Amino acid sequence: MQACAKRLIASVLLAGAALATAAAGTVDQLSGAGSTFIYPVLAKWASAYHRETGVKVNYQSIGSGGGIRQIQKRTVDFGASDAPLKAPQLREAGLIQFPVVMGGVVPVVNLPGIGPGELRLSGGLLADIFLGKVRRWDDPRIAAENPGLKLPGRRITVVHRADGSGTTWIFSNYLSKVSVEWKSKVGFGKSLAWPTGVGGKGNEGVAAYVRRIKGAIGYVEYAYALQNRMSHVRLRNRAGRYVEPSIESFQAAAAGADWSHAEGFYLVLTDQPGEATWPICGATFVLVPARPRRPERTRAVLAFFDWVYRKGADMAVALHYVPIPDEVAALVRRAWAEQVKGADGRPLWQP
Repeated sequence: MQACAKRLIASVLLAGAALATAAAGTVDQLSGAGSTFIYPVLAKWASAYHRETGVKVNYQSIGSGGGIRQIQKRTVDFGASDAPLKAPQLREAGLIQFPVVMGGVVPVVNLPGIGPGELRLSGGLLADIFLGKVRRWDDPRIAAENPGLKLPGRRITVVHRADGSGTTWIFSNYLSKVSVEWKSKVGFGKSLAWPTGVGGKGNEGVAAYVRRIKGAIGYVEYAYALQNRMSHVRLRNRAGRYVEPSIESFQAAAAGADWSHAEGFYLVLTDQPGEATWPICGATFVLVPARPRRPERTRAVLAFFDWVYRKGADMAVALHYVPIPDEVAALVRRAWAEQVKGADGRPLWQP
């Protein structure tokens, strides 16, 4: 009798697992919205995932602010933001967040005759340009940091984001750390009262404006600079070294990230120490409901990002992003199991 009971229990468990698998299998399309920072690599991941599993991931590159609003309203299956939410904000919204990739924000310029990496700027000088205090490219302060470089006698046009943007959050967070005046007058956030300049929508819009306007300077995620063949600036980091944006300098910035002690995975990677460190780095975070109304869809979202952690690293590196380390991915999966639950209180994910 005992053996029969065990077989019956085993059959019930197997049937339950089969039903759960079938339910997950009915999700053949997912929706996400938010960060334009992550779009180049997310598009690659989504294409590869569709080929492998048949599941489509439709993602709207509308900016981090829009992504946060949409997941708060539950109009998408996941949001993506480069500006992490703090633990109280997550609890209030009924969300969890986790990092999926890290990368760099780079200042880009349109200066005929000046190629990628030829123009050098310190953080304080960059802040003063975006404050509108330095208005011409032949300004003595710019010339002092660029001896021997022929600077044009051209007016500077600042290009910034017009939408709520995690890229802006990362960029302005950095400026707030290197400029007391920027911190007091402008501060940091997804949307700002810009002292000067013109606004473009998304990384795409900023890149388009900078390419179109001679004398322009803006800021974009590095993949956009590469894809649009834009001239980036070399920046002086905390160690006093002028560094190039690259996968290596982004990895140097990410090396000291202590995710294990970051509540809600809230972590900021700007102005990190190290001689090889690129100073304007950040992560993109995915947001999902902690108690989803449609648990099978959230489970499918987690399955997609589990696949990203397991198989997406090479695609990320090819676009100069820094993949999330395996040990951090293990922390994330544990958080899924502990924090994302169905209506019955059971975890939607088994680590």
